[in-house]
Amino acid sequence: QVQLVESGGGLVQAGGSLSLSCVASGGTFSRYHMGWFRQAPGKEREFVVVISRSGGSTYYAPSVKGRFTISRDNAKNTVYLQMNSLKPEDTAVYYCAAGWTPQTMAAGYDYWGQGTQVTVSS
Repeated sequence: QVQLVESGGGLVQAGGSLSLSCVASGGTFSRYHMGWFRQAPGKEREFVVVISRSGGSTYYAPSVKGRFTISRDNAKNTVYLQMNSLKPEDTAVYYCAAGWTPQTMAAGYDYWGQGTQVTVSS
């Protein structure tokens, strides 16, 4: 079992930035592709971005491409999400997830963090 803990959420004005972190424990971090998902009230969990095991490849949802940047530090068992130019529609609980393959479907990930709230005010 792998435990994932997100942090860094908060309240920010539109156009601002936030940095999220997700620290993994209980497994070999470098085995897993790491994804970020988000879920707004009343909506399904939405894919944001995924990064490959070594960090060499990334894939972003069109809604965040050019604004968000994912990175990972396998030595620290940590994946990051830098969010810039935030919009009110980015408001959601953000989750990190670990999986054996890079994919955009939430059901394809094996382990999930508890989530961290990101609120963007207009």
